[in-house]
Amino acid sequence: MEYSPPPLFKQGASARAKVVFFSLIAIALLVADSRVQSLVMIRQLVGVALYPLQLAALAPRDAAYRVGGYFASLASLEQENRNLTHQQSDNAQLLQQAQQLFAENAQLRKLLGAGERLQAKSLVSEILYDARDAFTRKIVLDRGSQNGVALGQPVIDDIGVVGQVTRVFPFTSEVTLLTDKDQAIPVQVVRSGLRSVAYGRGQSGVLDLKFMATNADIQKGDLLVTSGIDGVYPPGLAVAKVLQVENKSNDAFAHIVCQPAAGIDRNRQLLILLVDSKAPRLAPEEPKDKKDKFGRRHADGVKEPGSEAGAAGAAGAIQPPPNKLPDTKAPGR
Repeated sequence: MEYSPPPLFKQGASARAKVVFFSLIAIALLVADSRVQSLVMIRQLVGVALYPLQLAALAPRDAAYRVGGYFASLASLEQENRNLTHQQSDNAQLLQQAQQLFAENAQLRKLLGAGERLQAKSLVSEILYDARDAFTRKIVLDRGSQNGVALGQPVIDDIGVVGQVTRVFPFTSEVTLLTDKDQAIPVQVVRSGLRSVAYGRGQSGVLDLKFMATNADIQKGDLLVTSGIDGVYPPGLAVAKVLQVENKSNDAFAHIVCQPAAGIDRNRQLLILLVDSKAPRLAPEEPKDKKDKFGRRHADGVKEPGSEAGAAGAAGAIQPPPNKLPDTKAPGR
């Protein structure tokens, strides 16, 4: 089967003639479209007809862009998620620090208010750590003898008594809490005025009122305050609240359990009362020698015999009772 060229090219027109011919047609169409705008409708029809072909030709490119954009957005979202997670953790830490500072500020304000209510001088201190002995209830504060802390000084918070200074170092001090098994504090019931001594129970964190009679006037819910008779704790400081009172007929004493009023295990800042923990003892005065009207020396406070307030025994010891003089005349005279 033989192949025959189209009739147009069978004439043997040269390629230059073809280029010139089609170029002139193209120029004529451009001039007609730009001047007369007669091909607008034709161009629109051609664009509509070719639009599906354009979409089909651009589909691979658009698909490649969408896939690349998806992975890029996925990576961006992962990075943003990591940044937000780190920021959230940082904000949570800052929030916790702010809450802690707010709580410390409130506690310090309460301590300063408690210190202003007391007449004694006070010193704000902070707990460094608990004592290493697990069988005792002790803490170590950041104040020592260089700050005026001395043995026996009471330690309180904004509510009541926490403990007592038992060891003092130059820059730190050790405080024994009320709940320690070797600690005791004189207390008084606010409602009835009954006085007693509260003893710590150790790790249980409560206090016991020992050696109280079964008929003692004490009830559940009574508030115990310091009595002040020991010369260490100022009177009127809150100590504990009665939790349980058991009166058994076969026991000689009542079983009374109390809950400490102060935040022994909660507070970080405490108040040391800079008071003289040694109660003043009055030494007996030596008797002063005085002379009476007869020139005799006697101790001060011993009244002269014969005075209105003098003792009859003293008068008898100093002057013998008067006896009737015997008759000295000779018989018969």
